[in-house]
Amino acid sequence: MEDCKDTHAGGCLCAAVRYQVTGKPFWVGHCHCQTCRRHTGAPVVTFAGFRASQVVFTRGQRRVYNSSPGVGRAFCDTCGTPLTWEGQSKIPERGHIFEFHISTLDEPETFVPTNHVFYPAKLPWFDVADNLPRYVGLDFNSEICRHGPANVGLPK
Repeated sequence: MEDCKDTHAGGCLCAAVRYQVTGKPFWVGHCHCQTCRRHTGAPVVTFAGFRASQVVFTRGQRRVYNSSPGVGRAFCDTCGTPLTWEGQSKIPERGHIFEFHISTLDEPETFVPTNHVFYPAKLPWFDVADNLPRYVGLDFNSEICRHGPANVGLPK
């Protein structure tokens, strides 16, 4: 992420909600947990995480669904685009964080994932063909299950 511009914009499908992030994300990765999958309807979700101080919503208001205590999942109330996972970081110095669904960024290719989290919760018929570490839980407080995709349970 060394060539990363300082400011990036993003938003929902209908452009009713727009946001801007400044600086580098603290995390870019794939999440396999069931709640993230249900929020998006996708087999895996890729996020870019930023501290609240790095985020400005520049147009419209996101709607936040409180999916569990202290956790909000924001979306556009007009078109339904899932936008964020947001809440207090488990790492206290980060404070309040926004993890944006990477494809809502105007230039998602700029943000390259570095790992997978909640890997054991992945769908057995889906995996990502990369050699990134796969963690049992969150990347900063759990063990690595493996590097690279599983080779069992996938369609032949």
